[in-house]
Amino acid sequence: MPVLEVSALLLVRDRRVLMVRARGRDVLYLPGGKVEPGESAVDAVVREADEETGLRLTADDVDEFAVVTEPAHGQAPGTIVAMTLFLARPGGTLDAATPVASAEVDEVEWVTAADAGRCPPAGVETLRLLTQAGLVD
Repeated sequence: MPVLEVSALLLVRDRRVLMVRARGRDVLYLPGGKVEPGESAVDAVVREADEETGLRLTADDVDEFAVVTEPAHGQAPGTIVAMTLFLARPGGTLDAATPVASAEVDEVEWVTAADAGRCPPAGVETLRLLTQAGLVD
């Protein structure tokens, strides 16, 4: 089974998590993307957060939260996504940063578990984990 290794940012504010709608797509994703050759998972989340939302962070701004493994949305049947989730540290540089849609993203949204129906399987599982941890409603 093909596995896509991706990293994603969990930026939580006011019990909501930041998600994006990629250009031309109909579902919400966490800011993030594929880990490039020679890149660590944390390097990928730093790069992707900047590319998709303009958020400039460093490895010191995030802590690994979980790894979600689910069927990959929009990929060949049988493809699995292994998504390493990085939670932004409270009190860090991201607290005052304003995410904006980039050339790759049509919009940014702050979502709760009530928005799970707008997410692919990995997003649904992430919202479940965040709710279970008491971080989002």
